Amino acid sequence: MITRRAFLNVFGLSAAAARCGAKPPAGRAGSIAAPRRWAMAVDLEACATAGGCTACVDACHRAHNVPRVPDVAHEVKWIWKEPFPRAFPQQDPLMTPVRLRDLPALVFCNHCDNPPCVRVCPVKATWKRADGVVMIDAHRCIGCRYCVAACPYGSRSFNWSDPRPHLVEPTRDYPTRTRGVVEKCTFCEERLESGTPPACVQACEAKALVFGDANDPASSVRHVLENRFSLQRRPELGTRPRVYYVV
Repeated sequence: MITRRAFLNVFGLSAAAARCGAKPPAGRAGSIAAPRRWAMAVDLEACATAGGCTACVDACHRAHNVPRVPDVAHEVKWIWKEPFPRAFPQQDPLMTPVRLRDLPALVFCNHCDNPPCVRVCPVKATWKRADGVVMIDAHRCIGCRYCVAACPYGSRSFNWSDPRPHLVEPTRDYPTRTRGVVEKCTFCEERLESGTPPACVQACEAKALVFGDANDPASSVRHVLENRFSLQRRPELGTRPRVYYVV
């Protein structure tokens, strides 16, 4: 009959042997592969060449059942355009090239590495995934709007009324929301699961939007960021946005 001490000794030796013989995870030998880190690069000048094109906005809002609320004060938007000075208030106009001052900037949720919206949500309805995507659970949201106040980019919209009557062509591929909840861009997380790029990226004929894994040296977004000068919105706030604007 084996004693308890003898059993524990044998178990400990077996576990140690298993650890010594274990193979390292996929990636570089002896190292853990870096997790994905989704990021977006927006080419301001390429976007401007398309003039008043709204293909990316239309594709996003259509894919996610974003309502067209006629009251501007209560409008809901995931992606839209802002004048350059409003999108980048930290940029000194006198030190900004003339060609950039009048360019429209495409804006949406920045999926920050240090998102203030996540910290203030009292019910954890908004959270950051391991790959950097900042999410919202519309079923858990209580409509306190703390996250709206905390976001320095104005990237979140609140449904003051039932949004469903304002859907022009609702799609069954994405759930609708209800009155009293917050919503925003999610980097099309439902498309990422199937390896499909975000709707806005796919719809942009000017190729002004580049999306991918910033941790992957071979990704297109990493190539753009390494070879072009880029700006971020309000970097001085320490939110560490994952949306970059290349110039």
